[in-house]
Amino acid sequence: MSRIGKKAVQIPSGVEANLNDNVLTIKGPKGTLDMTFVSEVEAKLEDGAVSVNPRGNGKRARSMWGMQRTMVSNLVEGVTEGFSKKLELNGVGYRAQMQGKNVNLQLGFSHDILYEVMDGVEVKCPSQTEIVISGIDKQKVGQVAAEIREYRKPEPYKGKGVKYEDEYIFRKEGKKK
Repeated sequence: MSRIGKKAVQIPSGVEANLNDNVLTIKGPKGTLDMTFVSEVEAKLEDGAVSVNPRGNGKRARSMWGMQRTMVSNLVEGVTEGFSKKLELNGVGYRAQMQGKNVNLQLGFSHDILYEVMDGVEVKCPSQTEIVISGIDKQKVGQVAAEIREYRKPEPYKGKGVKYEDEYIFRKEGKKK
């Protein structure tokens, strides 16, 4: 049984929620997000809270129960506060800078990488070795951060590469003489 699914998601003041059929639309100060519930769960909007319940006792219904509730919670958090991820560039000559809406990355390749940022996500480079990604959709923010990190993952010997701010890189000892 889902323990997180049992808890209803409270809708804070200043946020509107509408439930039509299986589509939930949340409108807040930062923007509007919507999601469609899977057929295995049912959602109810009552007393300023959204509650999610499984329609049956099948394995998929129970597994979707908690996930759908967490997705509703992410929608509410996104339109009120938003999400952000911070990336750090470690390595000699590794740098990032904005070119209009795109990010120009120099990651030790023979060429620069021009990453085009998707709509709904804002990217800033406060310094040459920092990238801050923010937006209201948690999935899009995480996707952009993962795609930028994928160009040069941190390696375990010197720690060079693009890493998340709070990521720990397991370091290995180099070869011995």
